[in-house]
Amino acid sequence: MGGTADRAADGAAGGTADGSSPAERFIDAAIGLLERVRKEEAGSISAAGALIADAFTGGGRVFAFGAGHSSLPAQDVVYRAGGLAVLNLLPVPGAVGVDVVPATLGSALERVEGLASAVLETSPARAGDVLVVISLSGRNALPVEMASRARELGLRVIGVTSVAYASATSPRNPSGTFLKDHCDVVVDSKIAVGDAELTADGVGAPFAPASTVVTGAIMQAVVASAVGALAARGVTPPLLRSGNVDGGHEWNARVMAEHADRIFYLR
Repeated sequence: MGGTADRAADGAAGGTADGSSPAERFIDAAIGLLERVRKEEAGSISAAGALIADAFTGGGRVFAFGAGHSSLPAQDVVYRAGGLAVLNLLPVPGAVGVDVVPATLGSALERVEGLASAVLETSPARAGDVLVVISLSGRNALPVEMASRARELGLRVIGVTSVAYASATSPRNPSGTFLKDHCDVVVDSKIAVGDAELTADGVGAPFAPASTVVTGAIMQAVVASAVGALAARGVTPPLLRSGNVDGGHEWNARVMAEHADRIFYLR
């Protein structure tokens, strides 16, 4: 079945007067957010890419951290075909949330004071490195402490967050600050407070979150900017290729061997 019948069914399930379905409305909302990011955050994305390029050319390393669903965009740039081989995940055990039982443990860990400092101080991260901290709300203890302690240790910090939360919510950490207050560069994801793009008659709560789509795109844009910055400086970016194309594994083995001192996901 297709055409008018599908459209009518979609309308009954939360469509609009113009006939657009919930799926179409979500994609339109995501596109709108991405267009805002492209227009309003281009300078911040470029600055973030330059920080990563600076760290690489200066002998530093690059780490990415996110808790809960904010870990997904961090994971997406690590050991990724078409991405920089030297991007490392900074893991906090249990903080992903959905990989533990109960899943609510991840949310609880985000409010634990001292956890970020313990992770950083026992990690390979050191002065001169770059840490990307991803947190939609930027209000909980874990991401705020991760950013502030990293700067105390001499790292440069890139924050990817929704700045809207800083004016619409209260901090949920002892410092009374937000992630954005502890970063060298902030990229605003433009996600509205609550992270749900759609409403519909008969549906009791907003639905269809777009933060993962948008933040994932931001992270890939930052990496692309870093690649461009390195190339502009005459530095060969340490890029990985797909293992599903001929020669990909051999290429990756060479790149990872050349940069083994900055890659920690192989150890």
